[in-house]
Amino acid sequence: MTTRYRVEYALKTHRRDQFIEWIKGLLAVPFVLHSQPTGVFETRKNTVEQMAELAHRRYAEIMLDVEHMIDDHIEHQKVNLQGQSKLKLLVPSIGTFFTRLPLADAFRYQDRKRFISSRRFVPPSFNDIRLIMNTAQLMGLMASGQLDLATFDGDVTLYDDGKSLEPSNPVIEHLMSNNTKIGIVTAAGYTEAERYYGRLHGLLEAVKASPLLTEPQKQNLMIMGGESNFLFTYNASSPFLLQHLPRRSWILPSMSTWTQPTITTLLDVAESSLRECVQNLSLQATILRKERAVGIIPSVAGSKFPRESLEETVLVVQKKLEMSAVGRQLPFCAFNGGNDVFVDIGDKSWGVLVCQEYFGRGEPIKGERTLHVGDQFLSAGSNDFKARVVGTTAWIASPEETVDLLDELSSMIKNRQEGKESEATAEGLDGGLEKHLLERVDRLFERHPMPPGTGEEETK
Repeated sequence: MTTRYRVEYALKTHRRDQFIEWIKGLLAVPFVLHSQPTGVFETRKNTVEQMAELAHRRYAEIMLDVEHMIDDHIEHQKVNLQGQSKLKLLVPSIGTFFTRLPLADAFRYQDRKRFISSRRFVPPSFNDIRLIMNTAQLMGLMASGQLDLATFDGDVTLYDDGKSLEPSNPVIEHLMSNNTKIGIVTAAGYTEAERYYGRLHGLLEAVKASPLLTEPQKQNLMIMGGESNFLFTYNASSPFLLQHLPRRSWILPSMSTWTQPTITTLLDVAESSLRECVQNLSLQATILRKERAVGIIPSVAGSKFPRESLEETVLVVQKKLEMSAVGRQLPFCAFNGGNDVFVDIGDKSWGVLVCQEYFGRGEPIKGERTLHVGDQFLSAGSNDFKARVVGTTAWIASPEETVDLLDELSSMIKNRQEGKESEATAEGLDGGLEKHLLERVDRLFERHPMPPGTGEEETK
C-alpha cells in the first residue's frame, strides 16, 4: 500500500532522476488538459478514441521539442559549451549525450506497447519515460553505427538479486552472434573464477555450447569484477570457463597511480564510517573487508536491513569519503546492494573503460558505440550511475526488461541489416537493368541503322 510517507520519501533528491522527472512534468500538462475521465461512464466509443488521438499528438509534440533541446545540447558539447545550452539551464544535472535521442519516434513505439495515450486516470509515469528513453537510446545507437560493446550489471539486470543466470536465458548469445563484445561489469569482487561461474554458469555454458557463435566470437566475453578490479576472460579449456588476467596486463595508465597504501587508507576510512553507522542505527551487521572493498552484510542469514538504514549508511559513508583527503585522490563507489552496503575502489565508469580498451586492441571503443545496461542509475547509492560518463546507457528494472530491451535491439539490428541488403540488391538490380537496356538499344541500332539524311545534319 502506498502511504503518504512513502510518496514523500521517494521524492527526496537522492531518489530522483531530474531529467526524467522534468519530462514527466511536461507531459502532465496535456494529460490534465486533454484526458477525459468521464469517458469511462459514457458509451460513445469515439469520445475515448478522440481523446487518445489528441493526447498522443500532444505527447509526441512535447517529446519532439525535448529531442530538439538535446540536439542543441549536443551542438554545444561539440564546442565545449554544454554549460550554456538551454537544456542545461532547465535541467542542471544533465550530463553528456553520446548519440541523438529520437524521443518522438521512441514515444510512438512505446505508446503502441503501453497505451500511454489511452489512459484517463494515470498520467505518463516515471517508468513510461524510462522505457521511452531506453528505446530512444537504442534507436540513436543504430542510427550512429554498429554497437561494438555491450556491458551489463549482474544482479537484477541479468538475473534476480542474489540468484544466478540459468542456461535457458538467451539474453546475450544472439547479441554476440552480431560480433558485439560483451562485458559483465559487476560489483561482485571475487578473485576466484569458481565464484563467478556460480553466478554466470548459464551464460558461460550457453556460450560454450552455442551453434550460433564461432570460436573468435566466443572470445568476445569478459567479466570485470569488483567494479573495476578483477578481470576474467572466457576460456573454454579452463575448469570454470574463465581465465583470470593479472592486473598489470590490463590496467589503464591512469589506474597505475592507485597505490596500495592509498587504497588501504581509503578502505580504513570507509570501514570506520560503516562501524559508526552500524552502532548509530543499531544494525545487526557484520563488517566484511576484502582486497579492494569493504562493506556490511546481515549478521543473521535471511534477515533484512531497513531500506532507510541502507540509504542512510550509503549517504554517510559517501559524504565522509568525499570530505577526506584520500577520497579526493582515489575514485570509489559507495552503493546500496539491496540488503548490504559496500565501498569499492574505482567504479563502473572505470570498468567500462577497461572493457573499451581491452576489446579495442589499442584503439578504444568509443562511447557512442558502447551500451551499458543496469538497474541502478539514481544519483546516490547506485553503482551504474557513473557509467553514464563513458558511454550510452539503458536503465532497466528486472531481468525480464533486459530481455525485452535486447529483443528490441536485435529487431533493430535485423532491420538495419535487411535495409542494407535491400539497398545493395536494389542498386545491383538497377545497375543490371540499366546495362541490359543499353545493350538492347545498341543491338537495335545495329539491326536498324538510321537512314542517311537524318540526325544532326538534317536539323541544320
